[in-house]
Amino acid sequence: MSYRIGIVLVLLATLILSWLLGGWVGYRQVEQQSLEESFRYRQLVANELNRYLPLPELMAEHPLLARTLETPEDEDLILQANRQMQRMAAIVASSDVYLMDTTGMTIAANNYQQANSFVGRNFDFRPYFQDAIETGKSATYFALGTTSGIRGLYFSHPVRDSQSNILGVIAMKVQVEELESQWRRPGAPNNAEMVVLDETGISFMASRPEWLYRDFSDDGQGAPAAGSRRYPDHELEPVDIETLEPHWGVSENTRLLRLQGDRVKREYLTVGTPLPRMNWTLQVMVGTRAVLWTRLGFVTGGIVIFIGCLLAALYLRERYRREAELALRGEQLERNVARRTADLERSNQQLLQEIRERERTQNELRETQQELIQAAKLAVLGQMSAGLNHEINQPLTAIQTYARNSRRFLERGASDMVNANLAEISTLCDKMAELTRQFKVFARKSEGPPAVVDLRQSVDASLKIIAAQDNSSGIDIRWNRPEHPVMCHGDLIRIEQVMVNLLANAVHAVDGAQRQAITIDIDEDNDNWRCTVRDNGSGLPGNSEQIFEPFFTTKSVKQGLGLGLSISRQIVDALGGSLTGRNRSDGPGAEFVVTVKKRGAME
Repeated sequence: MSYRIGIVLVLLATLILSWLLGGWVGYRQVEQQSLEESFRYRQLVANELNRYLPLPELMAEHPLLARTLETPEDEDLILQANRQMQRMAAIVASSDVYLMDTTGMTIAANNYQQANSFVGRNFDFRPYFQDAIETGKSATYFALGTTSGIRGLYFSHPVRDSQSNILGVIAMKVQVEELESQWRRPGAPNNAEMVVLDETGISFMASRPEWLYRDFSDDGQGAPAAGSRRYPDHELEPVDIETLEPHWGVSENTRLLRLQGDRVKREYLTVGTPLPRMNWTLQVMVGTRAVLWTRLGFVTGGIVIFIGCLLAALYLRERYRREAELALRGEQLERNVARRTADLERSNQQLLQEIRERERTQNELRETQQELIQAAKLAVLGQMSAGLNHEINQPLTAIQTYARNSRRFLERGASDMVNANLAEISTLCDKMAELTRQFKVFARKSEGPPAVVDLRQSVDASLKIIAAQDNSSGIDIRWNRPEHPVMCHGDLIRIEQVMVNLLANAVHAVDGAQRQAITIDIDEDNDNWRCTVRDNGSGLPGNSEQIFEPFFTTKSVKQGLGLGLSISRQIVDALGGSLTGRNRSDGPGAEFVVTVKKRGAME
């Protein structure tokens, strides 16, 4: 009886210890998950702020802004400033760019033609205006737009004259929905939630819509007076939060909360992290349901260990009971053991020999694999170096053309055209930098799943590059552009690379034709979009697949290395599409078809 009571007590102790140890490990894992998500999102916010912080200062250096603020009654200058605001907003992908005088009155804005234009509105009450005027430096602020009611980050910088006197402030608004959507990236834990709080504890970004514009402060008394102007038309109700005693497995900076959710209260482990450059706090809240499963796993493991130990104890007890009986058969057992030991030694020798042979074979296999990998790397590096020289040649030709035109416009005194050409040169340089970055697609399949892009934009950008080349003059390039967006899974830059290569080949192909013509069409094919480039040149060789082999070309060395089509096919294949070429059936020339997946076809 005492033996059974001891087993029950040991079982209870094992269950309690397993439950406590599982809770400690579970909460530590949840806390580590919270810290990892906090670090990831903090870096995301920091990168976004670093991206936009220097832009207002660069905008403020534009001489047109100072002239407009000095003579605000000049309608022509106001119109030029409005158009400049539109160009700035388009370049930096900002929702609003507007110019205010020292009183906070908006005199120019990118939305000057819209019904809810900022022109004529006074924003002197906004902190981003006040800070820029008082400090003479850049300022950053978050709030809801008083006109649009849309959340945004406001960046501002003072505009100065030649004597460094402040004439006004230029402001830029960037919407924050992209930051919020980045939280739900592929692979993010489903039980992790986040809220970003301002200095008063009011949430203005959240992974759950019902948590937006709620008071997360400890006392539930955020700052209704300040929030009335920062978050108009929102009541800023406090969240039903119950602070629990922290578990002994977590650190002091981690809190255990119970929040009222969809009709039920959920328990979260939360970590607060200050965000860079702004007086914000990121709270990552991870549900503690996983702790229960961790505890159950530890309890199950404890039971398994207990049963194993119990069976081992029973085995030993039975063994000791039979030792007397086994002693009688000792002599026979010794002979059997000696015989079996000899057999085991022979088996061990054979096994050791097999192990040595297998290790030698594995070493040879490993060396062979390393040699194959090195050979593949050298082959890819050769393709990348030659392909980079080929693909950068086209933007360089366009830059050279813009530079020559700028010199002629400069001689004529057409500074606006020179400025426009310089902007195009800057854009092409950015694209060349992006192009070199994109060449790593040849070293691996892809950086990630394709994004949803408009196929028309890649065709437009490639036509712009081709049009800047000297040899494209006199060619009838017919672009049958669809009226509606052509949304597909792909990448704008990489598809643009393919289109530039196909159009450049078509330009070379029609050289010498009586009527030089190139046609671009986009049509549907079940779940795909088909973009077709046709020319009326001399056509392709008999084996159309041979043109996609590296270093195969029918051009001179000055016109290419024979890598363009090979690289283009690798790009399209990496995006989940296909690239084919054939001679036209309706006349002379060739046609190349780029096939990409429609939006939703890969989901």
